[in-house]
Amino acid sequence: ALNLPRDKQIVMITKADLESSDSFLAQGGICVLKNEDDYDSYFEDTMRAGHYENRKESVDIMIRSSREIIDDLIGYGVDFERDDNGHLRFTREGAHSTPRILFHEDITGKEITSKLLAQVQKLPNVTILENTEMVDIVEQDNVCYGIVCRVSKEAMPHLITISAKDTVWACGGIGGLYTHSTNFPHLTGDALALSLRHHIELENIDYIQIHPTTLYSKKPGRRFLVSESVRGEGALLYDKNGQRFTEELQPRDLLSQAIFAQMEKDDTEFVWEDMRPLGEDTILKHFPNIFKRCMEEGFDPRKEPIPVVPAQHYFMGGIKVDLGSRTSMKGLYACGETSCNGVHGKNRLASNSLLESLVFARRAADDIVFG
Repeated sequence: ALNLPRDKQIVMITKADLESSDSFLAQGGICVLKNEDDYDSYFEDTMRAGHYENRKESVDIMIRSSREIIDDLIGYGVDFERDDNGHLRFTREGAHSTPRILFHEDITGKEITSKLLAQVQKLPNVTILENTEMVDIVEQDNVCYGIVCRVSKEAMPHLITISAKDTVWACGGIGGLYTHSTNFPHLTGDALALSLRHHIELENIDYIQIHPTTLYSKKPGRRFLVSESVRGEGALLYDKNGQRFTEELQPRDLLSQAIFAQMEKDDTEFVWEDMRPLGEDTILKHFPNIFKRCMEEGFDPRKEPIPVVPAQHYFMGGIKVDLGSRTSMKGLYACGETSCNGVHGKNRLASNSLLESLVFARRAADDIVFG
């Protein structure tokens, strides 16, 4: 919306309330190309994590666009961590060969998304409808003319049709289909179901990422993610006997496999993650939200390891799109987690998701305007 001309009338719907999107939940950070010398390393890290099934041109576009996107975010008021000299500070996460991730404490997604949302809410040409669920699209001869929605906010739920020359799907992931997921439960792959119904091309829908470390709990509902940056900063993983059993900074799929294997070997429902090597200062300043949640669950990460378990986290597949975020249906675009532009390949590299979403959302806007 921010990248479209102000004379375009935009209607934005969201299935729940405005803040119930997984973008708000992203903890670790957002990648950026630090300098030209880092390009080859960043490209290789992304490809290696994706098992070299990534679309190379998509990866190149994401990396080359990253600095411009970060400058945009800073212009919109996003506050990234800086050192004593005012320079941007970088952290590292699993499968990155060097620190290249910008962050805001351990709530980077909330910092970015809330600042962007505040800017969108100022726009007179944007109408936002909450608690409004897409149930179908308006389509004829493989051309999309808008969507059909169920509005549930009023006492009497009812259907409405929103006509549009251009429609953009940004419906998030599929975590609501799983028992254990870090996603909001209302994210149930609605756009995928409509794609099957209307013969819109999908890609790699079996490429589903398991996050290796979520806070173990017997309570029902969404699992709380313990960011990869915690291990990037030096946290260790232990088996039931307090022994390290694997390399903590492997790609997520390999680490998840190692944790599952250890749980089966030990006959346990979790393994232990030890944040004490980070030191109390780093725990409290870099990871205050994680610290607070651990304390609420009865664990003090300054003094003891915390129980963690893998859970469904991210969807690398989705609605197949080209480099302009166009789907196989005319007038219909997709971006964010619901789309598949090939950046992530078979397995997403940590902290590429926010960047990829922003880069290809802008490309969708550019295509709508310039064709």
